[in-house]
Formats: sequence, C-alpha cells, structure tokens
Amino acid sequence: MPVSEQEEGVAQRSDGADSSRMFNFSAGPAVLPLPVLRQAQSDLLALPGVGSSVLEISHRSAAFDTILEETLATLRHLLSVGEDHELILLQGGASLQFSMIPMNLLRGHGSADYILTGSWGNAALKEALREGDARIVWDGKDNNYSCLPRIEELNVSSDSAYVHLTSNETIQGVQWKQVPDVGDAPLICDCSSDFLSRPIDVSKYGLLYACAQKNAGIAGVTVVVIRKDLLHRCGDALPKMMNYQTYVKNGSRPNTPPVFAVYILGLVCRWIQESMGGLSMLAQQNASKAQLLYDVIDKSDGFYAGHAHASCRSDMNVTFRLGDETREKQFVEKAAEHGLVDLKGHRSVGGIRASIYNAMPLKGVETLRQFMLDFQQSH
Repeated sequence: MPVSEQEEGVAQRSDGADSSRMFNFSAGPAVLPLPVLRQAQSDLLALPGVGSSVLEISHRSAAFDTILEETLATLRHLLSVGEDHELILLQGGASLQFSMIPMNLLRGHGSADYILTGSWGNAALKEALREGDARIVWDGKDNNYSCLPRIEELNVSSDSAYVHLTSNETIQGVQWKQVPDVGDAPLICDCSSDFLSRPIDVSKYGLLYACAQKNAGIAGVTVVVIRKDLLHRCGDALPKMMNYQTYVKNGSRPNTPPVFAVYILGLVCRWIQESMGGLSMLAQQNASKAQLLYDVIDKSDGFYAGHAHASCRSDMNVTFRLGDETREKQFVEKAAEHGLVDLKGHRSVGGIRASIYNAMPLKGVETLRQFMLDFQQSH
C-alpha cells in the first residue's frame, strides 16, 4: 500500500486537479490526506495484482489478509502497543463503545467513575448507567465545559471498576495534555478526536478506543486497545458481537468487517509513518497549526472569544465565538466564499469550530488565519 509524499491540497491550486477542493474544517467525517485519497482512487477499480476492486474483495481473501495484517502491524508500531495489550478493530463507532465498555468491564465489578469534560463524556456516562453503577467524579458543567479538573479535584474511588475520560472534546474544544493519575483503577479513554495526532503511552491505559473518521480514516471502523488482564471480565452471557473476547479470538473478523474502512485506515497509518515522520513530528505540527489560530483569538481584543481555557484548549478543534449569532453567521458564509468550509460550531453550543486534524495542510490554517484577521478588520 504505497503512499506518496504529503501534498498541500488546495495549497497547490495551480494544479487543475486540485482546484475544486475546499479547505474542509469538518469535525468528522474529516479531511483526508491527498496521497491517501489518490491511492484509494488508483486502487478503486482493481487492487494491484488482484484484479478486483478493494470494494469487492472478500474479507477472507489473501488480499484482505495482507491489508489487515499490515494495518494492525503499522498501528502497533505507531502506538508502541506492548505485549500486555490486544489491538482489535470493530464497527459501531465510539457510540457503541459507550455501551460495550460497561457491558464488558462494569457488570458485576462494582462502580465505575466518569470524568465529564464535555458532551461526549456525558454521552458515555448515560450508556454506562444502563449497565451498572456509574458515578461522576468531576463535572465541568458549571464552567460550560471550558476547562479540565485539577488532579486534586478528582474524587476517584480506590476500588473503581474503571475511570473513564475523553481525551479531546470536539464540541467544546478542550483537550487533556497529560494523563491524570487515577491510582490502580484501569483508565479508559475515548481518544476518538485526537487519536494518531500525538504519541500516547498505551501502558497507562486499561482500554483506549477511537472511531476512525477524525484523524485515522473514514467512518465504519473503530480501534480498541485493551489490556489483556481485563478480558476475563467479559462474561460469556454477553451477546457474541458485544464481547471483546470475540474480536480477540477471531482476529477482528468474527463477521464481515468494513473492508474499505480498514484499507483506508491502513493507508493513513502508512502516510503518518512514512511521509509525516511519525506521531512526535505530527504532534509538533498540530500544535503549531493550532497556535496560529489561537494567536489571532488572543490578540483580537475580545472580537474573538475562545471557549476553552488556554491551559487545556485543543490542538484539534479550535472553538470560539464572535459576540452575536448574526456575526457568526456572516463569518461562516464569508469563509465559505473563500474556500473555507464547515466552520459552524456544533448545534448544541453554536459559535465557530475549526477542526484542524492531521490532514489539514498548513496552508489551510494560514488561509483561515488571514481570513479571521481580515474579517475582524472589516467589522
């Protein structure tokens, strides 16, 4: 699955093939690397040496064996997954994990602790309460989910079944920069929206999960990394497709997996490893891109008001307001005229949200930065 050097997308508008592409700031499904799109386009009619489209091959074929094996191997390398953890691919997105985690790890194992830093943490808690006792150990609701807790504010139980957090809240734009110490309780993390954007110490987690359609590919495949010693909690009474052991025993193929989504995940992983220099380099680039926009917000004398506190604002989702909804609507409309699309904030909070995942080229962020400066000056 060769992936060529990174390209700047619409930054190369002199190339007629790219002139129709906008800078896409959608929170997900999100922008994909151009080399990945071009490789997929090249393979769409027929995989090299196979004679069938990647959309047509069997999930039991030798061709997909290779795709799956290479994808998992590259993921393991990028994340430095050790022998203590299993790496599996599932379907259903992060939303299904909100239920699978308590079904597998909470039933019959006391109470779980949830740290609520935004909308997705709340969604996970709601599903956990269907399965057992889950309590809130910190809730940022009073601060409108604009900050993260201090370590001393976390009232984690020493015998908790697990502690759940969301590493990056796409809607509010807050992100954990360091992993909190939760003692001996297994730490469970929804890292969907900053997955593969920076290095992560897998050894600190009992379970990590991420849907792919932010930084890792397209909707349809979900990555789960689970510590092996937790698998004994997965009871035999669980429905087959809701049990983590089913996926471990069947090599992520207990039924027909999303072949094309796995293929795209593999291309993205290869692009990160071979063209982008790995996760450490990506983390530096992502932080630099985000700072370009935060600088405009910080120096705007209140014209732009960032949602998240400076100490915990996201490198993935830059969220801000412009004082009133009319001006925000004008901002979104004018931005689209400049080729900057999907900047409207989530319907639950409003405002503006610029999602600048791995594949958003620097040129896109620079163009948005200049538009923000021009919009402020003209208003």
